[in-house]
Amino acid sequence: MGSPPPPSQSLIVKLESIAPVSDEERQAIVALPMTVRDIREDHDIVRDQDRPSQCCLVIEGLACRYKVLPGGKRQIFSFHIPGDIPDLQSLHLDVMDHNLGTLVPCRIGFIPHETARQFIRAHPRIGDIFWRDTLIDAGVFREWITNIARRDSYQRVAHLLCELYVRLRAAGLANGRTYAMPITQAELADATGMSTVHVNRSLQKLRGDGLIRSGKRSVTIEDWDGLQAAGEFDPTYLHLRPQALAA
Repeated sequence: MGSPPPPSQSLIVKLESIAPVSDEERQAIVALPMTVRDIREDHDIVRDQDRPSQCCLVIEGLACRYKVLPGGKRQIFSFHIPGDIPDLQSLHLDVMDHNLGTLVPCRIGFIPHETARQFIRAHPRIGDIFWRDTLIDAGVFREWITNIARRDSYQRVAHLLCELYVRLRAAGLANGRTYAMPITQAELADATGMSTVHVNRSLQKLRGDGLIRSGKRSVTIEDWDGLQAAGEFDPTYLHLRPQALAA
């Protein structure tokens, strides 16, 4: 049996999906010190108004960015898969303006801010790739705003399923057209600005139209072209390299 991959392997795969990474840069990422912790599901990693001194890498599991309104309603802004550093902005913004939490049990690598800053100064091209990743985050936010504001419930769910598939496939986490889908209908509702009833109806219609097949915690895409058309999905905003899109 071979040795397990280093905790930073997921980060290497993520960065290589959006920009070239040299052998020397891969070695530097592997050597990046971090503290690894296992965090239970539905648990906050960092909270709104916190002043964090470290940023986190999702090594295993699924996390999300979200805010909770005074009345208790939650809005999810984005889902984060292995390889993502969803609070990279905390390197430059002192106070968190949203929450970052787990949706399933997660393995998280914590990187002290000063360590990250020294790493970026020593490897400026990786710093450029981090900056590119932050800009891609902004593209995802723009697409999600469009999804919630201008697409109907059927289109919203189809679009989100397309995004998750493309991102997981680029990370090597899809099995053909099947991928893990541990997100509940309530969480889908919080991500799409809908009720759970509308999410359920949209999923039923997608299944009825022969576009997807869903298991207990997975989704299989039966008609990729049809699902893209249903969600008006164009992956340009993810800015993946051609080889990652074709993975």
